[in-house]
Amino acid sequence: MPDKAMFGRFWPGTSPVHRMDPRAKLLLSLALMVATFCAQNYGGLAVCAAFVVGFYAVAGIPLGQALRSIGPLLFIVVVTALLNVFFVQGGTVYFQWWVFCISEAGVASAAFVACRLLLLLLGVSLLTLTTTALDITDAFEYLLKPFARIGLPAHELAMMMGIALRFLPQFAFELTTVYRAQISRGATFTGSLKGRARMLSSMMVPLFTSAFRHAETLSAAMEARCYHGGSGRTRLRPLAYSRRDMGGVAVMAALFALVVATNFLPL
Repeated sequence: MPDKAMFGRFWPGTSPVHRMDPRAKLLLSLALMVATFCAQNYGGLAVCAAFVVGFYAVAGIPLGQALRSIGPLLFIVVVTALLNVFFVQGGTVYFQWWVFCISEAGVASAAFVACRLLLLLLGVSLLTLTTTALDITDAFEYLLKPFARIGLPAHELAMMMGIALRFLPQFAFELTTVYRAQISRGATFTGSLKGRARMLSSMMVPLFTSAFRHAETLSAAMEARCYHGGSGRTRLRPLAYSRRDMGGVAVMAALFALVVATNFLPL
């Protein structure tokens, strides 16, 4: 069980990416996600990958650490790829049994979708690695503030997201603790599929019990402090883009231009 599964944790630093306005980083992360979805071939994904690796290099975060940070979410990539393998049909048939069929189009679609999801996870992880949970929460609330006029609970939604971001590292730590406790008692995660499923369920029960206990403790603490929807909190100043933020906007504009250009290339 890896000890450095840090999705949702903050990686301290003083790089230009760390010092960017959190609202600008949130918007740029959304733009990176849109650009990744706009890529229609591997050339476009390669351009997005180059920009992601470049941002990680500027932030001073090792690429190995970036991959470890998305480790707990790789099951999303695996499940989505498997769905494409079995549900997308076309071209040469490699394997067929009963209702299961693996074809050339399914394998190609699974590989492309897996690469796209990996880039999306790395982009989101870069935001959480270079921005504290409180700054992300405040940035999210600030960007949702105009919708509060039509009844959208901006502060409550931002608070829920902030709590989720803070729980992710705690959840990973609790998972590691339960795993080590099971191993110290002689448990093994090898053998038949049924045996491994039984051991996995024995980990999930204490894990979710601990998560609910932490949530109850947090709720009691907020009630004890007479929490009232963030009234009286210090707010972020009006958004004024710095040179770093404008540089990020220029880089993202170049990314969009290159991705769109690759969509018209015969790749």
